[in-house]
Amino acid sequence: MTPSTHASATDVLSVREKLGYSLGDLAANLIFQTLVTYLAFFYTDVYALPAATAATIIFVVGLLGAFVFTPIIGILADRTRTRWGKFRPWILWTAVPFGVLSLLAFSTPDFGDRGKVIYAMTTYTLLVLVYGANNLPYSALSGVLTGNMAQRNSLSSYRFVAVMVAQFVIQVLLLPMVLILGDGDRVRGFEQVMTIFAVVGTVFFLITFLTTRERILPAQTRTSGVMQDLTDLSRNRPWLIMLALTILVFVTLALRGGMTIYYFQYYLDGAALAAFLQNTGFNGFVDGLNATLTGMGLAGFQWPQDAPTSAFSLFNAGGIIFMILGIGLSRPLADRFGKRDVFGGALFVSTLFILAFYLYTPDAIWLVFGSQILHGFFYGISIPLLWAMIADVADYSEWKNHRRATAIIFSAMLCGLKVGLSIGGALVAAILARYGYETGGGAQAAPVVDGIRLTFSVYCSIPFLLAVGLLFFYRIDKTLESRLERELADRRIQAEVGA
Repeated sequence: MTPSTHASATDVLSVREKLGYSLGDLAANLIFQTLVTYLAFFYTDVYALPAATAATIIFVVGLLGAFVFTPIIGILADRTRTRWGKFRPWILWTAVPFGVLSLLAFSTPDFGDRGKVIYAMTTYTLLVLVYGANNLPYSALSGVLTGNMAQRNSLSSYRFVAVMVAQFVIQVLLLPMVLILGDGDRVRGFEQVMTIFAVVGTVFFLITFLTTRERILPAQTRTSGVMQDLTDLSRNRPWLIMLALTILVFVTLALRGGMTIYYFQYYLDGAALAAFLQNTGFNGFVDGLNATLTGMGLAGFQWPQDAPTSAFSLFNAGGIIFMILGIGLSRPLADRFGKRDVFGGALFVSTLFILAFYLYTPDAIWLVFGSQILHGFFYGISIPLLWAMIADVADYSEWKNHRRATAIIFSAMLCGLKVGLSIGGALVAAILARYGYETGGGAQAAPVVDGIRLTFSVYCSIPFLLAVGLLFFYRIDKTLESRLERELADRRIQAEVGA
């Protein structure tokens, strides 16, 4: 049945559809958050690749995904025609390959020094390819589920609560799960955990496919050519700004996410972390949890007794919980003040709390955790808005050019995400190599430790601050948002009447 262009502008999405759509992002982020947080650590401290080699793999494959895979997938997705729509079929087709490649990319076959590099490069390349084939159409799908701006903001909020759930699982529970399921062996533990993620992710992608429906149809009846799409993009100033902004945001996310575990392992004082865990009652909670598991006969699933691992998990948990609170404020603030202004203000304040980490000594654990909580809250406000702004850019392009190319517009996000991920992830390993990091997890020299502190604060702040500056040139404010929604709805009604 052909979806109605008129309904696309007025229909309210059901809770079922919003939840079903959000599960796709939960599935993808089980892998994406693992890449952001652990890929450099996995390559250096689990698979025992040199830091410089890890940096090269992450950087080269990331750029390949951004500048080769993503544009091709965007062009193909915009020209896909099936009874299921343009974008939903891609989620169906990639569900199983995504799961399989996620497991292979975090496996550790012993192929010798050269063979290990080839294996890491090959599996990561294939994973990036399938990630793009899944996540670009998935992202573009949000632009054709509804044309209603308020519903689009609501959908983004549902979606990014799911993202936070995935982030909680990865940043809080993954490392303990690795130690538990691997019985202290990180190699075996990563394989066990990724097997679970592969199965769960595949099921969630299938649910997304089954519970969503594409409604938006562009007013034009002909398909524009590839060169026309690229010409439209080159003249679309908001798209260019969002592309650069997305790169900058994900550079910080990858750099900070990847450096956090090193910050806890090598910069913060272990005794101070242990005292903090004791004073906050975390150790008592873990003792009670372990006693409960033992009483149930699950002694093999006890929380590991390791202060940096526990503190790392608690640190991430605090940030994520307050990010979710921030996400809850995102929609009402955006509805009142517009996405651009709320995004820029929240991102700027969150950056100040990243900069503050430069001032903290290794034993200033309370300040470290307090800054993480405040950073998480303000950054959480900005999280749904980045993706919703990309959907607005697709509307702007259709409004200006009378042609809609949703997937290639959304390729800005995926291209920027992959460039940012590759640069930020590579910088983690490259900076460690520059300061003389020794692979293997032993004690590190003072210059390495200082480099970790500098990276976690000052270096991570720079891309965020540049992104805030770019917003001064982004013209889609609250007034233009309302105009786009109103005029595009009128065009679609006229197209339906004339059909």
